[in-house]
Amino acid sequence: MADPADEADPDPLDSDYDYRQVAVDDLPDAPSPSHGKREVDEAVGATAFGYNVILADPGEAIPWGYHYHPSHEEVLHVIEGELRVETAEGERRVRAGEVLFVPPNHPQKAVAVGDERARVVAVGAPKDADAAVVVEECPACGETTERDYEAVEADGTTVYVLSCGGCGAETDRLSPGPAD
Repeated sequence: MADPADEADPDPLDSDYDYRQVAVDDLPDAPSPSHGKREVDEAVGATAFGYNVILADPGEAIPWGYHYHPSHEEVLHVIEGELRVETAEGERRVRAGEVLFVPPNHPQKAVAVGDERARVVAVGAPKDADAAVVVEECPACGETTERDYEAVEADGTTVYVLSCGGCGAETDRLSPGPAD
C-alpha cells in the first residue's frame, strides 16, 4: 500500500513546474496615487503573498493614504530614494537599502521625500487578507472616517474612486501613473 505522504509531496525532479518570469518595467501600471505601481504578484500568479514595485516622486503617497491591514503584514523595502512613514508611534524615515516591517493592524502612510524618485518593493502576506482600511480626515465634512472605494472604468482605464464613509463625498481618484 502506498504511503499517503508520498502522494502529497511529489518528487520535485519528476514534477512539471510553471515558472513565470516578467520584466517589472514592462508590466501595466495599476491605479495608485504614485508615479507608478507594478503588481508583480498578479503578473506571475502568486497566491500566497502580494508583491508590488512602486515608483513615487517626492510628495507622492505609497500606495494609499493613512491605512492599515487588519490581517496582513507588510514589508516596505526602499531600493532608491527615501520615504517618510507616518505611524501611530510617530514619523520614521526609511532610506535606500532599508526595510520597514509593518505588522497587522498597525496604521501607516508612506510618502516619498527628498530630491529623487523613490523605488519601493512592497511585499505582504497573506495575499488574500490584503484589504486596506484607509482612515483620514474628510475634506468635505471634516470628520476622520474610513474610505470606501470603487473600481470604475474611465476612458477605458480602471480608476479607484475613494469616498468618505461618513458623508459619501469623493475624496480621491487613483489612476495609473505616467507610461514612462
